[in-house]
Amino acid sequence: MAQRANKKSLVKALHAKIKNRRKDELHKFSTMLTQHYGTIFVGNISSSTLIKTKMAKSALDAGWSSLKTMLEYKSDCAGVMYEEVNESYTTQTCSSCGEKPPSRPKGIAGLGIREWTCSDCGSVNDRDLNAARNILARGHSRLAVGIPSLSQ
Repeated sequence: MAQRANKKSLVKALHAKIKNRRKDELHKFSTMLTQHYGTIFVGNISSSTLIKTKMAKSALDAGWSSLKTMLEYKSDCAGVMYEEVNESYTTQTCSSCGEKPPSRPKGIAGLGIREWTCSDCGSVNDRDLNAARNILARGHSRLAVGIPSLSQ
């Protein structure tokens, strides 16, 4: 409404308030995570690639890049292990059996499918929880075999 009424100072103040609230919430959330967990695994999603898609507004509003940055430096200070893992196909791979069944959601059309049943093992998977479990499993497997150095 303020933008339509051409009240630039009010619009500027509202945007600043939203920005400060988002930053405060991200700081509180990242602090809570580093205080309660000894290891944090994050998918290697790139905000810069998402802002080139139709999801640009959502990606920018979520503040993923800021959250990852905060988690990284707060983990260093708290002595918490922080790792980014490859998150490709984490929503499509069944977290129970580790297979990519034909019944999985695929492509852009599959984004609307929030819950699916694995045709291999029969487990019912929520898309987001399934991806989180797969990212955690990939992180744990990286710890088991050792994380390769960047020089290799």
